[in-house]
Amino acid sequence: MPVVTLPDGSRRRYEQPVTIAEIAADIGPGLAKAALAGSVDGRMVDLSHRIAGDAELAIITGKSDEALELIRHDAAHVMAQAVQELFPGTQVTIGPAIEDGFYYDFARDEAFTPADLEKIEDRMREIVGRDLAIQREVWDREEAKKTFADIGEDYKVEIIDDIIPEGEEVSIYRQGDWFDVCRGPHLPSTGKLPKAFRLMKLAGAYWRGDSNNPMLQRIYGTAWRSKDELKAYLHRLEEAEKRDHRKIGKALDLFHSQDEAPGMVFWHDRGWSIYLTVQQYIRDKLRDHGYQEVHTPQVIDRSLWERSGHWDKFGDMIFTTQSENRDYAIKPMNCPAHIQIYNHGLKSYRDLPLRLAEFGSCHRNEPSGTLHGLMRVRNFVQDDAHIFCTEGQILSEVLSFNDLLFEVYRDFGFDEVLVKLSTRPEKRVGSDELWDKAEKSLENALNERALDWELQPGEGAFYGPKIEYSLRDCLGRVWQLGTIQLDFSMPARLGATYIAEDNSKQTPVMLHRAILGSLERFIGILIEHHAGAFPLWLAPLQAVVMNITDRQAGFCREVAKSLKDKGFRADLDLRNEKIGFKIREHALQRVPYLLVVGDREMESRSVAVRTRGGEDLGAIPLDRLIQRFDDEVAQRA
Repeated sequence: MPVVTLPDGSRRRYEQPVTIAEIAADIGPGLAKAALAGSVDGRMVDLSHRIAGDAELAIITGKSDEALELIRHDAAHVMAQAVQELFPGTQVTIGPAIEDGFYYDFARDEAFTPADLEKIEDRMREIVGRDLAIQREVWDREEAKKTFADIGEDYKVEIIDDIIPEGEEVSIYRQGDWFDVCRGPHLPSTGKLPKAFRLMKLAGAYWRGDSNNPMLQRIYGTAWRSKDELKAYLHRLEEAEKRDHRKIGKALDLFHSQDEAPGMVFWHDRGWSIYLTVQQYIRDKLRDHGYQEVHTPQVIDRSLWERSGHWDKFGDMIFTTQSENRDYAIKPMNCPAHIQIYNHGLKSYRDLPLRLAEFGSCHRNEPSGTLHGLMRVRNFVQDDAHIFCTEGQILSEVLSFNDLLFEVYRDFGFDEVLVKLSTRPEKRVGSDELWDKAEKSLENALNERALDWELQPGEGAFYGPKIEYSLRDCLGRVWQLGTIQLDFSMPARLGATYIAEDNSKQTPVMLHRAILGSLERFIGILIEHHAGAFPLWLAPLQAVVMNITDRQAGFCREVAKSLKDKGFRADLDLRNEKIGFKIREHALQRVPYLLVVGDREMESRSVAVRTRGGEDLGAIPLDRLIQRFDDEVAQRA
């Protein structure tokens, strides 16, 4: 007699095993019609799943967040069926649901075209209209291999060979005459799939991601719960395209990349101004929070990286060089070098915590195909720091870092921060007792600040647990940036010790922490978040002073000099052009303030102020304008 507990705490008792669909019908006809799947004890299952014992159940409908994964997985299957109906002989391989959509990889001699995508999408809508029942079947492993081999699906045979152990059965999902190997779950029928999908693009993909394997054709799509959600997503994509930091970087003359230095950035004057402003802001914050800024070598002997474990871990990702028969690494990160500074001189418990920060220039040999503007580079600078402390200081140091991180994100215009706590993985170093203390310290720090956080069991580093901080930008995209990680391993491997209060020699705990991560990537995110229209304190050029006629040139120079003397980034435009032309040009360059001087302004020693958004603030005396700028910069508005 299974007892089923529903999300509201109510319970239903049944005399015999019962399916999810039957429970939904028992609750009411409306739910029976809306039901798409179920979540039994936290595991998503088909409506046909039978509950034989006591369980907690949530019915998943189209309004549930979990429905998106179901919808996208089904959209992938419907797309694969459409492809094989339209292009007989095409083999299907792997087709998962992914963030914002789905894809399927196909093996076909002839290349798909954009016109084919339209045909496939039309056929998908037709298959949805057929309302084909989706049913799970269980096949004998050898029977499944023979069936797929007989219809020419060689990749499916390989999948079964690789992932289904001998003697186990194979889960198959069928919709009409089409079927595929799949664990599920799925919607009850193709008619339950909302027609809020769109095929987005074609790409190449090696079978199983191995360049030694055949190249397949990948079709990407997106699927949503409603046409309104699809429309909103497509709008976000359009906005993201407009905000692409590479396009804005070119339009505003901020930076460029070129083939002679792949994955490395050539910063132009205005882009470098943003970079230095961000760096100086972080430098000031670190100084206020008790960090010592250090600088370590770019090239360090291989032996240090072997002792730290990075040589084996990073392998081909490390750029190397040689001199006088010695192998060197161009540093991929800063941690081992910071321990060398810590080790220089005897440390006492009174010296802890010791916070060492560095804007460390790192190099990693990222695959060329993954490089992407400022977002994925081979040379980057981290706002990196390492805190050496005792076990008893972990909580206070994490609390202090957490407060600093949120303060920094707010100043840069990001108010929504997602927090995740990653705990011990199966393979790890250190005792369970030490892990218990470390995880509890991180958890206590998050709870003490009343933060909403998500647990990621088993996702910690091998050397310690960590907190990950992600921010959400104006388009709703999530970027993982900040982190604080507890390390019990590397200090011991590299000989870091301190003299404890009882005169014993102890190994310090090492906290790896970063707020922005890579400065390059963070600036790329800033460019897209603000669409190049930076707040005044970040803008590479904060104001342009423009004359109407040559008579005002002298006063324009005086205004520009006054602004520069006060530390503002101001420029002059004394060209013999119409003032409207000059205003439009500088507004397109996203300059925050456009200062116009005519005869009246010159006589009253003021400037006519316009914003880049077109707002006319009228004539403002120079001293009041400077005060306005000071206030705006101070507020990070």
